[in-house]
Amino acid sequence: MTLNAFGLIILAGLIHACWNIVAKKAGGDSRFAFFTSVLMMLVWAPLGWYLGRDAVPLWGPMEWGFVVASGLLHVGYFVILLRGYRKADLTVVYPLARGSGPLMSSLVAVTLLGERISALGVAGIAGVVGGVFLIAGGPGLLRAAHDPAARERVYKGIWYGLVTGAFIASYTVVDGYAVKILMMSPILVDYMGNFVRVALLAPVVLRDLPTAGQLWRAQWRFALLVAAVSPVAYVLVLYAMKEAPMSHVAPAREVSMLFAALIGGHLLGEGDRVARICGAVFIAAGVTALALG
Repeated sequence: MTLNAFGLIILAGLIHACWNIVAKKAGGDSRFAFFTSVLMMLVWAPLGWYLGRDAVPLWGPMEWGFVVASGLLHVGYFVILLRGYRKADLTVVYPLARGSGPLMSSLVAVTLLGERISALGVAGIAGVVGGVFLIAGGPGLLRAAHDPAARERVYKGIWYGLVTGAFIASYTVVDGYAVKILMMSPILVDYMGNFVRVALLAPVVLRDLPTAGQLWRAQWRFALLVAAVSPVAYVLVLYAMKEAPMSHVAPAREVSMLFAALIGGHLLGEGDRVARICGAVFIAAGVTALALG
């Protein structure tokens, strides 16, 4: 991996962790995802028009198919992620979401595709599993049998984190193919996907406009911040994929978990901070070992 690609990934990780903390504080649902997508369309419209005026008319069914697939997967990702943030702690949901994608890919390759895994890869799986245990509360969770409410919150965080991770693994492959094989602009892949996301989420907003209006007035500042910075993080990753193998870029992105565990644990006041930071470190090391092994 080039130094330039690595720098892009580190910067993207910091931005990604920060906007996830903002989304957690917003406490939004699929309507927040709609607000964010609409604002992305508006904020980034000048750049989208500038880059797309010549490129988009040349797209065929293959390119548009990947844009639609990307939009669908990103909607599922964002809606599940927001739901997880409402029902569980960011320091549980976020690291599991970021770390489970590479783990799932490796397990599928070994169990279904017959690929071999090295000792380093096995160590990587162990690191991810150990990180999950620490993030879930570690030994303290086992001692908390008397607090079913806290235990249930952690279990929900694990569930939503893993489902979100499945969406992350899926859209990473789809978008990576679009920019590496089809040579589509990373910015346009992300920007045009907003139109798909808005179309899919609009019925949820239109079903109850008064409630949507109330939520807009409470959440528009959070949505605007996410809309302004989140595309930057993902486009940086897509540009890194153009310079480095996807199998290296995807695990390296997990550095964002460390930022989220450090910043989120402090700002949101979530418990078990030390154990969850250690868990994030284990998962980051584990997915890196999976990439190398």
